[in-house]
Amino acid sequence: MRGEDSRNFNMLPKLIPLLLFSALAWHQTDSSRILGVFVFPSRSHWMMIDAILNGLLDRGHQVTVIANYPLSRRHENYTDLRVAPIYDFWKKSVNVDSLYDLTEISIHQMLMGFLYNMGLETAHHGFTRDGVRHFIQTDESHFDLILAEQFYQEAYLMFAHKYEAPIVTVGTFGFAHYMGPLMGMMNMYSHVPHEFLPFMDKMSFSQRMYNTGVSLYEQLLRTIYYLPRQEAMARHYFGHLPGPLPKIAALERQISVVLLNSYYPLTTSRPRVPGMIQVGGLHIKEPKALPKDLQKFLDEAEHGAIYFSLGTNVKSSDMPRDKLEAILNVFRSIKQRVVWKYEDESVKGLPSNVLIKTWMPQNDILAHPNVKVFITHGGLLGTQEGVHRAVPMLGIPIYADQHLNMNKAVLGGYAVRLHFPNVTETSFRWALDELLHKPQYQENMNRVSAVFRDRPVPALDEALYWVEYVIRHKGAPQLRSAGLDLPWVSFAMLDVMALVLGVLLLTVWLVRKLLRVVLGDKKRKTD
Repeated sequence: MRGEDSRNFNMLPKLIPLLLFSALAWHQTDSSRILGVFVFPSRSHWMMIDAILNGLLDRGHQVTVIANYPLSRRHENYTDLRVAPIYDFWKKSVNVDSLYDLTEISIHQMLMGFLYNMGLETAHHGFTRDGVRHFIQTDESHFDLILAEQFYQEAYLMFAHKYEAPIVTVGTFGFAHYMGPLMGMMNMYSHVPHEFLPFMDKMSFSQRMYNTGVSLYEQLLRTIYYLPRQEAMARHYFGHLPGPLPKIAALERQISVVLLNSYYPLTTSRPRVPGMIQVGGLHIKEPKALPKDLQKFLDEAEHGAIYFSLGTNVKSSDMPRDKLEAILNVFRSIKQRVVWKYEDESVKGLPSNVLIKTWMPQNDILAHPNVKVFITHGGLLGTQEGVHRAVPMLGIPIYADQHLNMNKAVLGGYAVRLHFPNVTETSFRWALDELLHKPQYQENMNRVSAVFRDRPVPALDEALYWVEYVIRHKGAPQLRSAGLDLPWVSFAMLDVMALVLGVLLLTVWLVRKLLRVVLGDKKRKTD
């Protein structure tokens, strides 16, 4: 018996992969038809979406997508409805002379002059494309799911009404305050900072007051200004459908799951309902071989290397001349080599230790062991990549959530932050010296990177599981919060508080009345 037991025990390592595969296969959904709607023209957002779409195709689903960009590979189950030409929202929707000016704009300007304009104009541009308009008017297919981006494109949720399909959205921007109410959740303004404010979860009284004011102001603007315009657009382009059309706010409350581009410890801890799933970092892949010139340049960096990129939207080549000269002067004086995503390869006067290219394979560069510092604008995807690869960061945030991302990094001890208007040769040199020569930044980054990568399942597998879960369970109503069915007065507990206040006031009135009667009787007896 011992020999047989031993043979059975030795077979366990071979059986474990089979058992795991069987468990995963049990959760598989049969091939489903999915309509993806990703009209917002941001290439950085598309990186996350592209990874999800490829994962769904690998699992055998048929995917039809309305989008600006092509999928990263060809696939027989993929149908592409292209939004062309791509809408240049930076030139047409953003009312600033330079993106660097966004560093100084107010929350009101960010919402009204930037995000709301951008969302309405890019959504309208998508609807006016011949292929999209024809698809809306003539397609009679069946879809099992609508997969849409959760980023200022709400009119397209009307596809869920057209096809009577459940909705999963992709929060490419991470968690935003407006998502709470549409998922049936109260926002905790006391310790959850608004995504456009540079606050952390431990706020002072004045910061809590400001955070509450900004959050309520955004909710009001969204309700009375922004959503009615998205709804008018939806009614115009889907007006041919039979029967009354639902309100956009009602369609938002039908969202089963939001796949959030966030994960600990790069986001503050906050309440969530079951349908809010954190899958930040799912776009990060195993590093590929670098181009030969880049590989040689980094391999020979005996004192280490610095990677510099301000993302896909903010161009280093548009930087004011005084800032550029200050940065180049610092680079000339250091031993490290610099790899810089710079959009003008004809620029003159580059130091010999600086290599520039208009495009860089960022994920692969950050994985190179000689890269010691990542100079970044603090965008969500880049921050995730830097943390995943454990490269300390010098953050120069420009707009939106970049300030919050970098504040979190500074608090975590793995980054130094510079305010762009204050970038000088002195401040830039100090920041690099801190990161290159003080080991605590790398130590802290190693710790944070270990937390970010410590997950029960890979981020992409988590996202795909929940997409298929919603399909399997026809919208997964068990995930839906009952708070969505309450009027806002009840949702905010104002009716309960009004009753309690009324009872207290009535009690005080009765006690005062009783005391007057008792004291009056005593006075009459004394007289």
